[in-house]
Order: sequence, then C-alpha cells, then structure tokens
Amino acid sequence: MHRSRSRASEANWQQALAEACRDPGELLQQLGLDPRLADLPASVCRDFPLRVPQSFIARMRPGDPDDPLLRQVLPLASEARAVPGYVADPLAERSAARGPGLLQKYRGRALLIVTAACAVHCRYCFRRAFPYQQQRASGRQAQAVLAELRADASIEEIILSGGDPLSLSDARLGWWLTELQRLPQLRRLRIHTRLPVVLPSRVTAELLAMIAACRRPLVIVLHVNHAQELDTATITALRRLRSSGATLLNQAVLLAGVNDSVAALCELSERLFAAGVLPYYLHLLDPVAGAAHFELPLARAQALMGEVAARLPGYLVPRLVREIPGAAAKTSVEFAVHKAGPSHNQNRVT
Repeated sequence: MHRSRSRASEANWQQALAEACRDPGELLQQLGLDPRLADLPASVCRDFPLRVPQSFIARMRPGDPDDPLLRQVLPLASEARAVPGYVADPLAERSAARGPGLLQKYRGRALLIVTAACAVHCRYCFRRAFPYQQQRASGRQAQAVLAELRADASIEEIILSGGDPLSLSDARLGWWLTELQRLPQLRRLRIHTRLPVVLPSRVTAELLAMIAACRRPLVIVLHVNHAQELDTATITALRRLRSSGATLLNQAVLLAGVNDSVAALCELSERLFAAGVLPYYLHLLDPVAGAAHFELPLARAQALMGEVAARLPGYLVPRLVREIPGAAAKTSVEFAVHKAGPSHNQNRVT
C-alpha cells in the first residue's frame, strides 16, 4: 500500500511537470492578453523554449502584461538582440569544470550538474546556454565524479544543481544523497532548487522522508523573486520541508520590472520568513545573453537596499551580491543605510 501511494504521489507531480505550458501564445491566451506579444523571432524559443507549470500560471494576474511572475518567464523579441557585455557564459563556468557535470568555483565546495531539466525556464537564467549534453553527471559519468570527489579530501560541501535537482525521480535523487553521504570528508549537502515554489506538489511524503533520513546537515537554497510566488500551497510545502530537518535559505535576483521596489523586496523577505525561509542573497543580474531587459543600474540597486535595510531587521535583509568569474567568493555590494523616505514606488508591490 505504501509503495502504491509513493508511486501515485510521484506520478502526480511528474504529470504536472509534463503538462507545463510550452507555447507563448497559449500562455497569453490563458491570461487574457494580446497574442501579438508572442510574435517573436524563431531563435528566441528555439534556443531557450518557454516552460512554465500551470500551478505557477495560476498565481499570475489575468489581463496584466506587467505581472511580475509573467515577466520572469515570458519570452520577448528583445532577447534576440546582441547587447555588449551580455554573453552565453557570464560566470565562466566552463573554465571551472573539473569533469563532466562537476564544477568547482570556490575552495572546499563543489557543484554537481545532476540534470538539465527545470520545472520552469526563467528568462534571466545564467545557464540558459549551458552545454548540458557535455556537462552533466549522469550514467557512467556519475561514478567518475564520485571517484573524483573521494580522491579530494578538501571538498567538504557538495551542491546539487542543474537544471533542478528536484526534477529527478525520488529513486535517482535518493541515490545521489546516499552516495554523497558516503564521502568521509563531507560536512553538509546543499540543494539549489526552484521546484517546491513553482510546483509545490513535488514536496511529497517520500521526499520529506528522504530529507529526514539524511545523516549530514542538508541546506535547501530556494529561488523566489517575488512575494506573489508564495501562495498558500507553496508556503505549506516550504514549512513541511523545514519540518523535515532541512535548513531553508533563499537567493533572489534583482530584476527590473519584477522586484525593483522597496515594497516588493520587503514583502518578499517577510513572506519568506513566515514560510520558514531565511532571505540569504539578493543577486545582481548575471549578464547572460538575452536577459539585458532585466538589468537595473547599480546605483538604483544600492539605493533600494539602503531603504530595505532601514525598514527591516537585519536577519530579513539579504546580502546584495554579484558573482565575478574567478573570485574566491561571492562579492558583496556595499550600500548606505538611510532613513526610509518618500519613494515614488515604495508602496507598489509589483
């Protein structure tokens, strides 16, 4: 009976994943928007197709072309334009590769690309042009990666990434967790994921049991950019993850037209904390080709965070950071904290 329930719950979220919207015209029609917004150069969706689950679409505001969730996923014609400084590999990850699917950017930590699949294709994704066919730890390559890690006692933390690690089946995810915990030097595991947010049905009893059984501390780093993403079902799923023993952190990206207001950033931190998630990082946009329309001037980012820091307690203020290829760690972006004064958009949560 238990196995039957397990198979049913896994089939449910996998079916929801399979039914994700892949047609910009269909997405616009669902939201009652002008279908001409889907008139795009063929290269835009060929190179990085639309993909968004129905559960995420349900949180978008019908009739609003500026909805912050829609803006994160809707392909635009401007993505086809070349913009100076915006490149396919903005973080120089190919130079950080130690083997198929194994990246090391920072001392003591290694990142595993365990899948190319994501539940949602975010238009600002810095891996939208990543060569997953060559850089993925799967099949026989997985054993080679494990051998590489066993031979390097300096690697004390492993990050499961992708794609989205939680798009793996429970069996495959469980295999990775089991094998990695056999590394004697391992202090903790980390999973970077957006799936519990865009598809909360992924948080099944089986996944929770797997997390609870971990013998090493497990950190789940979520990707939430706007409070509107955190509906009742998502908050419930995140609380269940936390109750299973995982530490939940969030890293957001500062995106023009999505969360570039004091009110939006403050509400995001408040709702994350209410769901048991600590706001950890707020990233400046990585300059990946096709995402220039999300860029915010540095001075504007610093001014926003100065006001956010003046309004919220310190534990709710994420670190403003940027990733610089080759640096020893994420680079903090300094800003001045000042008294919250009048702002043309401080009360607009968009």
